[in-house]
Amino acid sequence: MNIDCPLPSEVEETIHLGHGGGGEPSQRLLHEHIYPHFNNAWLERPHDSAILPAQASALAFTTDSYVISPLFFPGGNIGELSVYGTVNDLAMSGARPLYLTCSLILEEGLPLTTLDRIVASMAQAALAAGVQIVTGDTKVVERGKGDGLYINTAGVGALVSQQRIAPESVSSGDVILLSGDVGRHGMAVMAKREGLEFDSALESDCAPLHEPVLDLLANGISVHCLRDLTRGGLATALLEIARAGGLQMHIQEQAIPISDPVRGACELLGIDPLYVANEGRFVALVPEAQAADALAVLQSSAVSAGARVIGHVRAGGASGLILQNALGCERILGFLPGEQLPRIC
Repeated sequence: MNIDCPLPSEVEETIHLGHGGGGEPSQRLLHEHIYPHFNNAWLERPHDSAILPAQASALAFTTDSYVISPLFFPGGNIGELSVYGTVNDLAMSGARPLYLTCSLILEEGLPLTTLDRIVASMAQAALAAGVQIVTGDTKVVERGKGDGLYINTAGVGALVSQQRIAPESVSSGDVILLSGDVGRHGMAVMAKREGLEFDSALESDCAPLHEPVLDLLANGISVHCLRDLTRGGLATALLEIARAGGLQMHIQEQAIPISDPVRGACELLGIDPLYVANEGRFVALVPEAQAADALAVLQSSAVSAGARVIGHVRAGGASGLILQNALGCERILGFLPGEQLPRIC
């Protein structure tokens, strides 16, 4: 009887519990699979923290965790997502992203080739976003307790404007600008996870957003509020801003760009695209007098070339979000009682 057994050199190397113990296996993991991708002066110093240079302006600071399944999806992977997601959170405060941390929670049995691909994509994303990953941590958990890989990142950025960019700065008459079509990230992840195939490919919009935001500020636009449209999508983001400011948001359904593949997938699955997560889209609320200039600035950047005016802010009445369709009929949009799509960011 012949039994096919892979030769030792053909066996795929995977993460094991020894990689998290701080000994030689842990050191090999860091020096062979992590540090080479994130090579910079801070990581060359074996110390418990990174000593960063002082900044002339105030700092923005944020953190987030990423638990997406699957790890790889059309248009990106968990590594790119963790970098761009943190960079985008900083950008929404009007900050230029500078430094990131990276903590990896690795599940026993994760192929090292998978780790290499993800860490390499993080390094490429950091380069594209102009940030450096300066410190981090690695932990290994038992098989079946980590879903392959979790990533936690924190980010520091320098504020580039004295403007108060926050929901409380929004006022009646402000115009709502949307940076591009919505729903692609969530539907691309859902299709990949469930093995669904559509006539047209679905691809995530995962991208860094700091450049169009910094362009708005550099061009003298009075940006009252910014919000990236991640978990909960466009509708939830606007509802949060409306509730915080005690204002009404009025948006036009026909003005909101939704690609045909996303619209078709949402109709098939019974999902409202206005609540689907995005990873490369944001809204900007600006004074009506500057709306045309702000739109031109956004449309000059590749990541926000599809920007549109989708609505405006009104005072009076209960705070909330009102959607008007092509026939002029209005309906109130509220928070969903639960998640439409679990674990997509």
